[in-house]
Amino acid sequence: MIGLGRATDKPKSAAPEAEQTPKDSTKLSFWQLWNMSFGFFGIQFGWGLQMANTSSIFEHLGARVHQLPLLWLAAPLTGLVVQPIIGYLSDHTWGPLGRRRPYFLAGAIAGSIALILMPNAPSLWMAVGLLWVLDTSANVSMTPFRSFVGDLLPEDQRTLGFTIQGVFHGLAGVIASALPWLLHHVFGVVESQENFHEIPIAVKLSFYIGALIFLGTVVWTVVTTDEPSPSEFEKRQPQKSKTASQGMVVDIGIALREMPTTMRQLAWVQFFSWFGMFCLFLYFPPAIAHNIFGATSEGTLLYSAGIEWAGLCIAMYNAVCCLFSFVLPKLTKRLGLKTTHSLCLAAGAMGLSSLLLIHNQYILLLPMVGIGIAWASMLSLPYAMLVSSLPAEKSGLYMGIFNFFIVLPEIVAALGLGWMMSHVFADNRLAAVVLGGGFMLIAALLTQRVQAHHLPDGDTCEDGDTCEDSDTCEDSDQQYETLESLVSTH
Repeated sequence: MIGLGRATDKPKSAAPEAEQTPKDSTKLSFWQLWNMSFGFFGIQFGWGLQMANTSSIFEHLGARVHQLPLLWLAAPLTGLVVQPIIGYLSDHTWGPLGRRRPYFLAGAIAGSIALILMPNAPSLWMAVGLLWVLDTSANVSMTPFRSFVGDLLPEDQRTLGFTIQGVFHGLAGVIASALPWLLHHVFGVVESQENFHEIPIAVKLSFYIGALIFLGTVVWTVVTTDEPSPSEFEKRQPQKSKTASQGMVVDIGIALREMPTTMRQLAWVQFFSWFGMFCLFLYFPPAIAHNIFGATSEGTLLYSAGIEWAGLCIAMYNAVCCLFSFVLPKLTKRLGLKTTHSLCLAAGAMGLSSLLLIHNQYILLLPMVGIGIAWASMLSLPYAMLVSSLPAEKSGLYMGIFNFFIVLPEIVAALGLGWMMSHVFADNRLAAVVLGGGFMLIAALLTQRVQAHHLPDGDTCEDGDTCEDSDTCEDSDQQYETLESLVSTH
């Protein structure tokens, strides 16, 4: 590993908000968990703006419906390369800011610049390029954030750590998705009556606010959360043997070949569940504008109203995601991780499929409950099932590889959905969204194939899976009790 420097201990502040993460503690307090996860809020705020508005920005700049998937293609292709590289580098970089935080900060700076420029893009291809920069920057920041949980939290707090990230993801999604509607209807931002073909002012202001939040929250986490130095990390992981690096390309190849069984099985679950969500991300806002509000072109008030309402629907499922994240530890305690994840994905499949039968904008909010339940589970439970099976010294690399199975369905969708829109769905955007429900149902069924991480003593959990050690079954109780304490403290 590269020893560029050693982080120094910082005095604790009297205010709980500025409480520093101690390097020698076993469990973190509420404010420590808040501080280490707060930057995740900003990353997801930028991502939420991207998901809710990119397709409509492309259509404003002249994109046709069958072109939308290909216009999104550059971002996942880049993620396929960037994520494992960033994961590997963050495992092997040590400096004054630690090994994960430099990547949080670099991604936040680049992503904030892209957020400012994207709604002002003068051409379609400029907007596509800025989407590439924004998505790459989010990946640079987000991949190490997943590994941050494994680095700083004891095993019995890791599900809680990923759950808190899910809460921040939901909160960011709620605010980011609803922000253009709020600016228009609550804060009185008035759109020009003469320039309907331009990006709405409310959308532009939302992206500017998002840039500030993205950078500000990541800086907060960088400043308030310390990482252990190399020697301290070794002490925290005494059971893990130190593996010498053979070079990035070789190490990635070895990691792919030696991928844990649990990770291989979860890969299929991730592929189909994220394919379903990508159908939603790609076509939901234009589908609402055209299929529900009846807009015939992008340069109309109906189109703008439909996009804003789609943002409220996305905010709705993110709000459900945020609230349901607090229920997940209790469900996993009673049902186990596999069964809980399967049921949540099934709820999402029902929500997506039911959209085909809905023609009223207000009833559209009901399926968002099922989608929000699935979204909460997707953002936390696969990582909770995965993290204990990963070697600590390669956790960043494996988290980057695990994200392959988020990026790959995006690439498949980008290459295939355009053809389906032209030859199967007759440009019916809503049909593509409903198709996502079928893929999510497949993911729900595949979750039951996932095997727990095995231990020699053959201990079993409540759901009948074999556990890695005798403490694993007790962890769900500890996670639930810790979550109850966290909620009451908050």
